Amino acid sequence: RHSMLPRQMQRVGRDWIAHWNSSQVFSWNNPFSNCMRWVGHYPWATFPFSVPFDFSANWRWPLFLGPWRQFQNSNWQLDNFTQNCCFHLSNSNMKSEGGEPSTKKRRLGDQCDTSTPEAETSSSNQRETLHLSIVQNEVNCTSKRGAIQRHWEYFCQHSRTMKTSENKATDQSNRESEAKFDFTVMSYNILSQNLLEDNSHLYKHCQQPLLIWAYRFPNILQEIKQLDADVLCLQEVQEDHYRTEIKSSLESLGYHCEYKMRTGRKPDGCAICFKTSKFNLISSSPVEFFRRDIPLLDRDNVGLVLLLQPRLHCKANAAVCIANTHLLYNPRRGDIKLTQLAMLLAEIASVACQKDGTFCPIIICGDFNSVPGSPLYSFIKEGKLNYEGLAIGKVSGQEQFPRGQRILSIPIWPQKLGISQNCVYEIKPQQKEENTEEKTEAKSEDTEKIVIASEKLSSKLQHHFKLSSVYSHYFPDTGKPEVTTCHSRSAVTVDYIFFSAANNDGPAQPGAEDSFNGGLKLLGRLALVTEQDLWTVNGLPNENNSSDHLPLLAEFRLIER
Repeated sequence: RHSMLPRQMQRVGRDWIAHWNSSQVFSWNNPFSNCMRWVGHYPWATFPFSVPFDFSANWRWPLFLGPWRQFQNSNWQLDNFTQNCCFHLSNSNMKSEGGEPSTKKRRLGDQCDTSTPEAETSSSNQRETLHLSIVQNEVNCTSKRGAIQRHWEYFCQHSRTMKTSENKATDQSNRESEAKFDFTVMSYNILSQNLLEDNSHLYKHCQQPLLIWAYRFPNILQEIKQLDADVLCLQEVQEDHYRTEIKSSLESLGYHCEYKMRTGRKPDGCAICFKTSKFNLISSSPVEFFRRDIPLLDRDNVGLVLLLQPRLHCKANAAVCIANTHLLYNPRRGDIKLTQLAMLLAEIASVACQKDGTFCPIIICGDFNSVPGSPLYSFIKEGKLNYEGLAIGKVSGQEQFPRGQRILSIPIWPQKLGISQNCVYEIKPQQKEENTEEKTEAKSEDTEKIVIASEKLSSKLQHHFKLSSVYSHYFPDTGKPEVTTCHSRSAVTVDYIFFSAANNDGPAQPGAEDSFNGGLKLLGRLALVTEQDLWTVNGLPNENNSSDHLPLLAEFRLIER
């Protein structure tokens, strides 16, 4: 709210508000009859009432008193005290878009601070311990709204529930030419705490104690434990949380973790974690979308591409390529989104390419900040896009009435990026050594320049992966859209799991039939929900789901020919 104030002054204000709210919670947790409660600020001087005050060392008097007009406009009411009365922090503490949750702690970035790191950590831990105790008291005193109801949808009789009882029988009944390996993959944007605090206007509907990291992380970890995926693709993984909590917690669950932090001053990134009992790591390739020498690529988004080797029931040379990314959010910069996607696809093509020229099975997870049916989404699924005359604001489909009206340039990215319109790295021609072939070489180079020049003028993008989406994005019986993220501004699908389907398990694409060595068969998925379903539990985040995104989960069978 006070964006022009120095960060130190903002921090002082936030710390005071945190203590003020804490004292309110402790006071209201004490039982007394005829409890008065209203939503809004509390004009202590203008409307006195009996409330047990907390005069502990952490409590401070307010610096100013709320005006009478706020009390007149507030929605106050008398509640009969029932059982353990508990106070819920109101939404009015985040009225403006610049407002921030009162119990948060924001990074100081590069600002100077006279306190030592040890003292800072100790103070932070004390505050988080205090806040966590407040949250636990509130949760214990409040009846839960209920958890989101999600169920498994199976597409194969040899599904997750039948693995144990039918494992040997299934192997004997399968064709001898195929080796099968079943595994699950999760894609989950866990909501970076820094991004939550910088965009607190998106979470006005949330109770503030539910937004602190000390409450959120145990919930997120519990979700991961319950869903028990073999591969985790996580977005918005904050670096300090990853280093101190997330990595060690996941390693204790049997995961090996690979992480790529965003470039620049962004404190979060992408992580891919896999169970060492199921896979061995062949290679890990981070992808940075920022290029200092290319003005178009001035954003700090990243990707991560892993090549994994299954450990059970597969050939020695079997491999699966897993990619994870979080593309730029800005709805008006479709040119940047497409370029970032092309860079990721080029790295995947390089990593997944095998000795015989085919691609190993591919899974691409992430938050693509694009909705189903948009040009960017269609390009991923169909493998081609003619962007001639396409406005940059329409690429992602995020806005119903796009504000970005500038037409995409042809080509979108400069040649020095080194990525062709087929979304692969360009191969530089090798110079021949024999003097007798100089003329032939010169002629071929001229021909190649003409080809490159014609490609530069082409408005058609292509990739050679045969990709399908795990989710259908609409419920067939009602036609209502599935939702993967929900906050105060919107509820849409932006998270996806794409996979290279086996030849008999998805729509064929021209030129892609023979490009894969085997493929993946979708066995099942964790069903998504509608926007209405989410608002029955007060949207996201809520008491049980501590991110503004839902985890996506799918089970695959690796089929090798």
